[in-house]
Amino acid sequence: MKVIWRELSTVLTEDEVLDKGFSRAKKSAEKVDDPVKVFRVRKQLTRMVQTSSDVMSQYLEDTEKSWPSLDRMPTFDKAMVDACVGCDDYRHHLSMLGWGAKQMRKIAKQNVAKITRSARLEVMHDARKEAYGRLSSIMSRVGNSLEWLHQSRQTLRRLPEIDQANPTIVVCGAPNVGKSAFISSLSSGKMEVNHYPFTTKQLHVGHFEHRRLQHQMVDTPGLLDRPMDNRNAIELQAIAAIQHIGSLCIFLMDITEDCGTSLEEQHNLLDEVKELLPDIDIMIVVSKADLMEPRPENWDEVTHLEKEWDGEGEPMIPVLLDEEGCVTISSIEDVGVTALRLEIVRRCKENMSTDPLLLPEGWHRRD
Repeated sequence: MKVIWRELSTVLTEDEVLDKGFSRAKKSAEKVDDPVKVFRVRKQLTRMVQTSSDVMSQYLEDTEKSWPSLDRMPTFDKAMVDACVGCDDYRHHLSMLGWGAKQMRKIAKQNVAKITRSARLEVMHDARKEAYGRLSSIMSRVGNSLEWLHQSRQTLRRLPEIDQANPTIVVCGAPNVGKSAFISSLSSGKMEVNHYPFTTKQLHVGHFEHRRLQHQMVDTPGLLDRPMDNRNAIELQAIAAIQHIGSLCIFLMDITEDCGTSLEEQHNLLDEVKELLPDIDIMIVVSKADLMEPRPENWDEVTHLEKEWDGEGEPMIPVLLDEEGCVTISSIEDVGVTALRLEIVRRCKENMSTDPLLLPEGWHRRD
């Protein structure tokens, strides 16, 4: 189940729901036509009570159902909800809407019965007033939950939409090592930028397709690019959420130190990332190969093979290697990027859990 937070609809306030219910009830009563006054008033008041209750309770129920259920939510999204607004509050305020809807239907049933059983106009009007008062009282109790959902909606709508059914590559490294350029060079489309609601940081998401399977690349500036001591509790919780989506983690390093971070600090950060993401396969990639002196030994070979590849199949293009034998790329000159993408696809395929219910790859082909 992929959660699309941007589709959360606007949540009305307490007063707006009351106005909606009572105005609809008034219009419904105006349509009643009966020559006998007692019967006409009884029908009008019955409609007013029933319609106002139906409109408001239906709105509360629809709002509750339109929000994703925590029980059916992917682990990553659930962890992000907990980091942003809190799972307990999320569950409580949604359940308040369901409670309010049930109470309103009970109130309508009780007061409609009072109106229909009486032949006295003042008793009918008193029953209608009582119903309106009780409905307003229920709405005042639900009002805080509506306000909470309204505020939370603004926060949750900015959460990234990540499909856990597809491979996800988490890209990390020190600031200015070329993470954004790396993701842009691999992505087939424009890179999305999503703001973390609980920090001033951003989440960069890029995509590329390989044999009709979309791969997601996630850059987390501000989360996985500095020591643990500089992170607050909410950011640590966000990092915990990332553990649930990563099929592979790519740690970019800049051995030229042009990024402003020393090699020692980058290695210390790598050690911390390994501790933070213990269950994710980590692949170290050295960026800015075009600045290396001398250039990688297999630079010309990789450049030639990448240009020759027509995009079909999975050729064994060797990855670009530096003097130390580490995988390296040049995002600026677009060398080693294609080879690395193929290696990423292979690593993700190895790390993905096999679903026994999945049909074999290529089952639909007839060639």
